[in-house]
Formats: sequence, structure tokens, C-alpha cells
Amino acid sequence: MTRPLHRVISGMRISGNNHDLWDSQMKDKTEKEDLDRNRHRYLSLKFPFRVLLPDSNSPSKYGTSENGFASDPFSIGTPRSRNKFTLLLLKLSLVVILVLALTGSFWWTISISTSSRGQILHNYRRLQEQLVSDLWDIGELSLGSSRLKDVEFCSQESENYVPCFNVTENLALGFSDGNENDRHCGQGSRQNCLLLPPVNYRIPLRWPTGRDVIWVSNVKITAQEVLSSGSLTKRMMMLDEEQISFRSSSMFDGVEDYSHQIAEMIGLRNESNFIQAGVRTILDIGCGYGSFGAHLFPKQLLTMCIANYEASGSQVQLTLERGLPAIIGSFSSKQLPYPSLSFDMLHCAWSALIGTKKVLVPNGIFLIEVDRVLRPGGYFVWTSPLTNARNKENLKRWNFVRDFAENICWEMLSQQDETVIWKKTTKRNCYGSRKPGSGPSICSRGHDVESPYYRPLQACIAGTQSRRWIPIEERRTWPSRSQLSKSELAIHGLHSEELAEESENWRTAVHNYWSLLSPLIFSDHPKRPGDEDPSPPYNMLRNVLDMNAHFGGFNSALLEAGKSVWVMNVVPTTGPNYLPLILDRGFVGVLHDWCEAFPTYPRTYDLVHAAGLLSLESGQQRRCTMLDIFTEVDRVLRPEGWVIIHDAAPLIELARALTTRLKWDARVVE
Repeated sequence: MTRPLHRVISGMRISGNNHDLWDSQMKDKTEKEDLDRNRHRYLSLKFPFRVLLPDSNSPSKYGTSENGFASDPFSIGTPRSRNKFTLLLLKLSLVVILVLALTGSFWWTISISTSSRGQILHNYRRLQEQLVSDLWDIGELSLGSSRLKDVEFCSQESENYVPCFNVTENLALGFSDGNENDRHCGQGSRQNCLLLPPVNYRIPLRWPTGRDVIWVSNVKITAQEVLSSGSLTKRMMMLDEEQISFRSSSMFDGVEDYSHQIAEMIGLRNESNFIQAGVRTILDIGCGYGSFGAHLFPKQLLTMCIANYEASGSQVQLTLERGLPAIIGSFSSKQLPYPSLSFDMLHCAWSALIGTKKVLVPNGIFLIEVDRVLRPGGYFVWTSPLTNARNKENLKRWNFVRDFAENICWEMLSQQDETVIWKKTTKRNCYGSRKPGSGPSICSRGHDVESPYYRPLQACIAGTQSRRWIPIEERRTWPSRSQLSKSELAIHGLHSEELAEESENWRTAVHNYWSLLSPLIFSDHPKRPGDEDPSPPYNMLRNVLDMNAHFGGFNSALLEAGKSVWVMNVVPTTGPNYLPLILDRGFVGVLHDWCEAFPTYPRTYDLVHAAGLLSLESGQQRRCTMLDIFTEVDRVLRPEGWVIIHDAAPLIELARALTTRLKWDARVVE
């Protein structure tokens, strides 16, 4: 069975038959010379030191005697005198060498500084990492043709398979009380096979049309699930045989009125003034199908949807299909993979999360996690029938939530109908001024981890000791926020010159990348890729996954270039953690271990970008293979999607060899 639609890589277009690509590249002298130059540059960086050895076939400078030893131009006197003279010279030479060696060693020892010691250790670690990388390369290549079989297709029943979120398997393992919805990545949680798209799959409509209309066959949802949806963002959809429409006038008016109500409750004229109030990023918990975020997006507000895994009628899957940020996540037992103080607003509408017994335990652990990821001065918006409780049981729950919010230094700004808005304190000393025993304690330094990775929920207040404790009103407003001030960069250990240099590099890279995203480079037209080719439209891509985001420069450059994209900035757990910096710039992102499955549904990204990821992973202990990572990329990539891999030449060669097994169309470009 062949894949009905295309895929693509880094200069690599993904699909079809790759044998003609290999033949044409071997025959193309110009491309070969470019690749050789690229490989030489890589090797020159990889081996910066050179040892010069004389050629054994070259004549000696002084000639050679018949017995094979070099003749000495300085020989004097008889053999006996020559022997005495030679011994004397040897003794003197040894003394001089010993004195010089001791003197040099002494001065080197006293002159070495702490920084140079650190440099030596750094270089030693680099050599160790390079050794691991070389062994990885040798191991991959030594397996030869036995490893070069095409990756098989998964069964059709697996078309919506999400590793690590198998509720049936989790229940069988004994997880319950909501924990069965949590993420559990075991040894057998991933499949190294290629997921087939649904039989009637169709390429999503381009933004912004695709925000309002999606193809029914692309998502797993039933008509009954649409009709029985209970939330504001779910219940006003229009369903026909082929499409789901989110642009009915009643729905638009309902979301607009709701957003306007929230703005007025905060004290703003309308939702367009959220930016001026310091709001840029919003975490929408149990987001329905993303209509709240869809309405706010044109106002430069970036809303990240997070919801439980659902086998059918998934909030996350439909939100991503609309071209809006979303990720699978659960508050049941583990902290979210976000740093403390990450979002300007948290929104939770018609969600059952807070109404469950799990959340309303005496320690209020759900509200504590909300407080952790909320920035100082940020807003928590909660819409629930519980706020208008009339019966005794629900009234007791509501009183608990209201009292607990006060005990964690939240100020209730307003309550209208079923919506309540709290504002988190901007003053750290508020927690110390509480009555003893009136609320959760402040986390100790050992428990106050800034960037937890699926750690169990904590019953203490985190983030109060962070240097990033900056009220949202004191931060730059968007879009100036993306260029952090010197004082903000200093918090992350960076200088403004470093960020400026990376930004300039990515501006150039995005310009070059965009010219490669034309299908013409994979045809036999006589022109080389470049400015001659028609540039792809600004809305060619929508959902972008950056697998190794670093400072978020790729995201920034795409926005500066006017592309209609949003970027999921992923910071690998195996590298430096720049996720707090990325979130402080007004972008969205998440921590992730790429030896595990990404928490999203299949076919959710138009472009997957990986710059330096293979080098980063090759320097780690071998927990997974390059094939594991690539099959996961294949799972999350949409048919006709693109992959751009930017890395060292030997690793690109390994990657290109894998693309044939994944049935991708690939090109290597310098």
C-alpha cells in the first residue's frame, strides 16, 4: 500500500519514489561539490587540531648513508672523540630539557585560571560527546543494508493512535480516579510504523478559512458528539456531510459577547485592550474546540488549549485542525510541562475539572497548579454553574474555592452570572502576611523547581523565589515583548548581542527556507532553487513544530516575515532549558523528551523544523534511535507536510538514508 498524499524534509520533500533522487544527485556535479565543501567545513570544525608527520618516502634533509642512517653534517674528529662529544651533548641537552620542562610546568601551573580550567573541562566534555556521536554514526552505518527495509504501515485502526495516552491499557494497569487519562510512557508505548490517514482525508483549508471550516473526515467525531457538546465553544457548530463550520453568526456573537464581558470585568473597554493590560499568552483549560482562542487571535493574543486525551470528539484534535495552538495535558496527578510564571491569563469555562472531588480536596491542589503557571498580576477566569450554586453541596464547594483563592493571595475582581475573575498578587510579601495555617505553605528551594517535567502535583506555592517574578503590567507589551530588555535577558544569563545575533541568523534562514517550500524544487524544471522560483504564499503553512527551539529565534523570524503561522517551541530535556526565556518573549512552547511521543494527535503539523537536534541527541546516551525520532515526526506531520532538518553533514546523510524507508521525498541543500 502506498501513501496517497505527500510529505517532505529539509531540503527534504516527503513522499514518492526516492531512487531517481539518489541517481540525479549522484550525477549532479555542482550539488556534489557543494556537499563536499559542506562536509569539509564540518570536519574542519570537528577536528580543529592537525598533526604534521613527515612522509617516509621523502629524502632526508642531510642525505642518507649506505647503512640507512642519516649522515651528520656536524661530525668532528675521530670516532672516540665523537663519542665523548656526543655523550657530553646528550647530558647537557637532558639538563636543559629538564630545567625548561620544570620551569614551563611551574609557570603554566600558576598562570592557569579558573576560567581556563573550565575551558579544559569543557573541551574534554566536548571530546567525550564527539566520541559518542562518532560511535552513533559508526553503529548506524555498520548495520548496513539489513536495517534498510522500508518501515511498514500501521493497521488502519491505528489512524488516531496517540502513544502514552492509552486509557484502556492504563485502566488494565490499575490506574483510576482520573489517573487513567494521564500520560504514561512505558517501554511499549510507541509503534515504529507509519500511520495511515483516514480513507477520505483531505488537505486542510488554508488560514484563515481553515479556522472556521474543517473536513469531517480529518477528525474523529460523531454527529451525536457535536450535538451533545455542552460548552460555549462546542455547542454552536454546524455539521453537514463533509464539513464542520464554526462561523455561524450565533456562535460568533456568543464568543464575542463573552470575551467582551471578561474585558469589562477586568476594567477594560473591550478585549482589544488585553494587550495594553499586559496580557499576551493565555492557557485555556478544557478549551472546547478553541473558539475562544480563535476569536482572540486577530487581536494578537496567543491562546494555548490544553485538555485531556479523548479517543473521539477530542478538543485538542479539532482545535489543532482549525490551526490553533493545542496540546494534550491533564491536571489529575502531575504538573504541566511549563515553567512557573508562564502565562498572563488562565481561562477555564464550563470545565468539570474544578468540580471533581479530585480537585476539591482540602489542599486545593488544582488551584495551586494554576497559581504556579500564572504570572504575578495575571488573571484566572473561571466560568462554571458552581459559582451560582443553590443547593447545599454545591454551595459548600463554591465557598471552598472562594476562600482558598483568598488564602493564596488572589483578589476577586468581579463576578457576573457564572463567570468569576481573580487577579494574582504582585507582592511576594503577601504570602508571609497570611494568618498561620490559613493557606498552603511556600515551597522550599528543593521543591520549587522552575521547569518541572511531569512531576507529581505539589501542595505548596511555587515561583515566589524566582528572579522572573515580574508583574505583567511591568513587562513590555506585545510585540515589543519579543525583544527582551537587557535586565530581563540578564535573568536568563544572556546578553542582548547574543539574542540580536541569533535573530539576524534566523531572519536569513527563514528567507532561505521559504524559497525551498515550493514544490517546483522537486520537479525537473531547469531552474535551481532560488529567487527565480515563485515564492510560496504567506499562508502556505499554519501549524509549525520547532523540535529544538533554543531562544525561539525561528518563531520570531517567521512572525517578522509576516507568515501566518504559530509555532510550538519545544525545548528538549536533553539540552539547555530556554523555555522560560521563550515564554517570557510572548511565545508558546513546552519541555519534551524526544525519545518519548509528543502529546498530540496524528497529522497535526504542517511543518516540522529541527535545527541541531540530531547533534544534540547524538551526544546523549543511546536511549532511542534516529528511526524512533523520525517515525514520531511522521506521526505528527500532516500529509503533504514539510520537514526541515538543519544539522552537521554526516548526520544529514544518515537522515537522508532514513527518508527512503519512511517513503519521504528528500533533497539535500547546502
